[in-house]
Amino acid sequence: MRIAVIGAGAVGGYYGAMLARAGHQVTLIARGAHLAAIRYRGLIVHAARGTFTVQPAAAENPSDVGAVDLILFAVKTYDNDTALPLLRPLAGADTVVLTLQNGVDSPSDVAAVVGRPHVLGGAAYIATAIAAPGVIEQTGTHHRIAFGEPFDPSADLSPRVARIRSMLADAGIEADGVPDARVPLWEKYIYLAPFAGFTGAARLPIGPLWEQHDTRDLFIRACAEVASVAKAEGVPVTPEIPDRVRAYADALPPTTRCC
Repeated sequence: MRIAVIGAGAVGGYYGAMLARAGHQVTLIARGAHLAAIRYRGLIVHAARGTFTVQPAAAENPSDVGAVDLILFAVKTYDNDTALPLLRPLAGADTVVLTLQNGVDSPSDVAAVVGRPHVLGGAAYIATAIAAPGVIEQTGTHHRIAFGEPFDPSADLSPRVARIRSMLADAGIEADGVPDARVPLWEKYIYLAPFAGFTGAARLPIGPLWEQHDTRDLFIRACAEVASVAKAEGVPVTPEIPDRVRAYADALPPTTRCC
């Protein structure tokens, strides 16, 4: 499969490297020192299961690449003004765009550029960092993507979600295909919105905050408030979200903070 990754940093670069290692024709859209390093020596990944190097194509201008089968859109949302136009040269009649951005608006933002029929929505659960230009370090053990149809979902898994799920799994990526992409997007947001707010306002990682009983309870109440918004939007998030958030936060390294 021909795959392009827009936002080939810590998250997009990791998944792009895994797909390149599996034999797919991957092009990383990058810039600056990161682009130069990938072109010179390849992309080095220090993964939880070992270190490997791949030699994917790398480009700064997507017009040099042309239409692809799949685009992974993994740009930070604050760069969308400049990143979203990069989709157009890569999008052909049958191209699928899988957005991995945080938040719940990304599928609509991407659809405004390429059209709803081309878009899948996904939530990535992974801890990675760019250790140096051309070097990605996985700092946790998870590398999961939960994704599906974000617009007019049916009760069953769509054929293209099933196909891409199999492709990701064959590349060694933990992939959960779901009928309704809104569920994983909102369930991640239910946790991430309070997490970003609490750690950002306190200018602290999660550890010192989670040790305080009152702060921990307030955090869970904030998650429940975001969950109520999801339910008001008609998104069928699981009622066990507070328990899941508590268990997830309990297992986080205490130095974890929002980027």
